[in-house]
Amino acid sequence: MKLPVVTQATLPIHDSADRFPVRRIFCVGRNYADHAREMGHDPDREPPFFFTKPADAVLTDGADLPYPPATSDLHHEAELVVALGAGGADIAPSDATALIWGYAAGNDFTRRDLQAQAKKAGRPWDMAKGFDLSAACGPLHRADLTGPMDRGRMQLLVNGDIRQDTDLSQMIWPVADIISHLSGLVRLAPGDVIFTGTPAGVGAVLRGDVVEVRIEGLSALSTRIT
Repeated sequence: MKLPVVTQATLPIHDSADRFPVRRIFCVGRNYADHAREMGHDPDREPPFFFTKPADAVLTDGADLPYPPATSDLHHEAELVVALGAGGADIAPSDATALIWGYAAGNDFTRRDLQAQAKKAGRPWDMAKGFDLSAACGPLHRADLTGPMDRGRMQLLVNGDIRQDTDLSQMIWPVADIISHLSGLVRLAPGDVIFTGTPAGVGAVLRGDVVEVRIEGLSALSTRIT
């Protein structure tokens, strides 16, 4: 019997025909104070926590997202995405930005009803967060060209109407701190991708909606729900 052929998940790179290979996808929960409050939590008391999505959950810019099964409450979550070009363990915040290969606009699509059920039962969020095509990500922009993405406006629009609107400087845990904390839990490696959290204003999307994430200095990410 032949071994199966497995295709590596990749992300497009701005102004390049090359593709960025995705090794793992980590996501930060409740990293904006306003979002933490709208979800019923106190942002001043919580260290960063993480969940994951499969690498092949990647959905690139312009691709459609078929409305996923087993939910009637699909939510959008605009996020800055960080792609690592180097790794390591127990990395100091002052050294963390040197690991970053690039940045992109992202959308952490969530089956909110399944997440609520999992929370109530004390169960993992995997099926709420890690379903097929749940990690929408725009073209990566090289970090050596953008500089640190520690500030800049981030918006999410549904059919042209603004739903989320913040500045990256409002993160509770800035990108360098996220990388440092995560590297104390797992050894990071090239190809790891981190979704850095969403601000307030998360909400449902419906079939036919066009969802756009805009981050100052990066390419926009557009997804149509089918």
